[in-house]
Amino acid sequence: MPHKDLPTLISLNDACKLTSLSRTAINRYRAEGRFPQPVPIGFKRIAFVRAEVVAWIEARIAERAAKAAKREAA
Repeated sequence: MPHKDLPTLISLNDACKLTSLSRTAINRYRAEGRFPQPVPIGFKRIAFVRAEVVAWIEARIAERAAKAAKREAA
């Protein structure tokens, strides 16, 4: 069982499941600097810090709320 204070690494497939994005979309966002960068963990193997992916998701939700509030104010 992982310790709460330790970072948790997740695979690209797990990042896809968390975000509902395809591998291609995540790789494109990474290349554009719009997604958390991976941690190299072995030869041709990467992982993502789960907390960073969750923070990215939360930021997308916050952007949606901000846009909705702006539309309502207009």
